[in-house]
Amino acid sequence: MGYWIYGDMKVIVRYKLIYEPCLRIFATMYKLGLTLFAMIGILTSATQANENERPNILVIMVDDLGYADSSSYGATDLKTPSIDSIVNDGIKFTNFYANCPVCSPSRASFVSGRYPELVGVPGVVRTYPQDSWGYLSKDIVTIGDILRDGGYSTALIGKWHLGLTSEHWPNNRGFDYFHGWLGDMMDDYYKHERHGINYMRLNEEPIHPQGHATDLFTSWACDYLDARAKENTPFFLFLSYNAPHTPIQPPNEWLNKVRQRAPEMEAPRARLVALIEHLDHAIGAILENLDKNNQTQNTVVVFTSDNGGQLNVGGRNGDYRDGKQSMYEGGIRVNTALRWPRMIKPGTVTHQRGLTMDLYPTLCEIAGVDIQHEIDGISLAPVLRGEKQDNYERDLYFHRREGNLRYQGYVTNALIRGDWKLLRNSPFAKMELYNLKDDPYEKRNLAQENPGKFNELSKSLRLQMQRGGAVPWQPPVRRDVNP
Repeated sequence: MGYWIYGDMKVIVRYKLIYEPCLRIFATMYKLGLTLFAMIGILTSATQANENERPNILVIMVDDLGYADSSSYGATDLKTPSIDSIVNDGIKFTNFYANCPVCSPSRASFVSGRYPELVGVPGVVRTYPQDSWGYLSKDIVTIGDILRDGGYSTALIGKWHLGLTSEHWPNNRGFDYFHGWLGDMMDDYYKHERHGINYMRLNEEPIHPQGHATDLFTSWACDYLDARAKENTPFFLFLSYNAPHTPIQPPNEWLNKVRQRAPEMEAPRARLVALIEHLDHAIGAILENLDKNNQTQNTVVVFTSDNGGQLNVGGRNGDYRDGKQSMYEGGIRVNTALRWPRMIKPGTVTHQRGLTMDLYPTLCEIAGVDIQHEIDGISLAPVLRGEKQDNYERDLYFHRREGNLRYQGYVTNALIRGDWKLLRNSPFAKMELYNLKDDPYEKRNLAQENPGKFNELSKSLRLQMQRGGAVPWQPPVRRDVNP
């Protein structure tokens, strides 16, 4: 017999008749509970391990694609099923901007997560120093650096356009592997030269491949994907095409297809359509290669362009005003979509504003890599998860430095804040003010009608110009040199 004492009360319990059987039952249930709990824990851990497996990342950046030059963004005279599949199988951004209306600055923003003028690339990097307007700051942490340090294999295939000297070669700026083109535009898609200089490289070695540049980059990318399929570490591949940048030089068989299908199409437009459709076919080969290697489900695919379409070669930006090189919407609004079958619901459309530099923190968050240094971009990962981001009033700055025989050196710029946009599209023009909500096609300049808003935005834009002006954008050997 035993006793439980509660104050002055004595309770006598017969263990053998009551408690011992209960205790045995309790012990058996406890053991079963522990076993079940352990099994649940194992299953949960396995599920979490699968969910937490870091995805591969493939960023496809094309060159000068017009906002309305893919069928998923409104084109009716061309066919882009591969680009459309990325858009339709993932999330489509209707309100995404390139950081600049020309090549190098937008690419600098992608690799740095910052405004291009704040990393030394306010304009286009070119072969000859007197016509080159950028020098990528050596102290920045590139997206290649941070993802490589985070355990990713990093590669750049295609166009670099952020420095021709060895200090800026991709292998020295965070990319384990480089197979592509160091320079800006090619003078010929088959000869692969600029001003008679060969900028094709395999890592740091000059190469002389045969074939159309789009086909070469695609083949090299497929080879890379095949190699990564045999490895356990995740990869980050920046696949950067020259197309559809000038010269508008599609393979003949692709041009013939367009001419047979639409004989009434004007010649410049037909050539550009053929070059875009050839590019789309190449992107399709990349997506098929992911399928073949069972990489599709765990690969984030980003599609974007470095700026808007070039109008004088047949590019189209829909109803948006102007095109490449312009601070109007047609120069900076771009097709952008992300596909990630494991996480992003197909057919999602978002009107959330985004900027090229936002891809840096977005991809780092997806990869589980912390950013400990200063950037200007914001992660759009919440949007990918179906959440809203309350940042409509975020200031978006656009800056371009350029020079030519007429203007020597000049700067154009713009600022978007909420519904409002302030811009200067020529060094000799007055600043213009538009309300993008009421007037998305920038037809009515409100600078005179709304001086309060004009002055408010002008002050902010001036401060950003001063920030950018403090950052060197020429190599040290050329600073303070009178040529």
